[in-house]
Amino acid sequence: MIGPDAVAQCRWLEPGGIEAAQAICAFVQEIGIEVRIAPIAERTFVPGMDVHQGCLRIDPAVAAYPGDLLHEAGHIAVIEQPRRAAVSDVGTDPAEEMAAIAWSVAAARACGVPLPVLFHPDGYRGGSQALIDAFEGDGSVGTPLLAWWGMTVAPNPGSGPVPGAFPAMSRWLR
Repeated sequence: MIGPDAVAQCRWLEPGGIEAAQAICAFVQEIGIEVRIAPIAERTFVPGMDVHQGCLRIDPAVAAYPGDLLHEAGHIAVIEQPRRAAVSDVGTDPAEEMAAIAWSVAAARACGVPLPVLFHPDGYRGGSQALIDAFEGDGSVGTPLLAWWGMTVAPNPGSGPVPGAFPAMSRWLR
């Protein structure tokens, strides 16, 4: 398990910086996702990090957004258990992508990270603000999948609060 001092040695961009990265790494390790700090020789889709053999790997020499840690951890979390430990390519499954986005919102709220840190301005192909707006409202992108997989209860927009509904999670790993 890596500690806050090791996380602080990595290069973190704003919004969020070191404090958000430390909170996120502590959270994802607590729920059972391993975090490793190691140089990454291969090109990565998200600068400074990737998923490698079921772990969240951070390159300490590459400047990265801490919110991206949650998104990458979300990919690990929504992969079914038999494949999770070996995965090094999260693929392009649109369903898993939407579920990873929803998962990352629930995780951000659980570890006290504001949505603008998760959905930073340089991510999500220019759609960061739209995602912030969606999840600050009745945001349900990806939540039906999380509910179908038994990870949360789907909210019921317009009918008031539903006990245990998203962003609450009944379990963090699929």
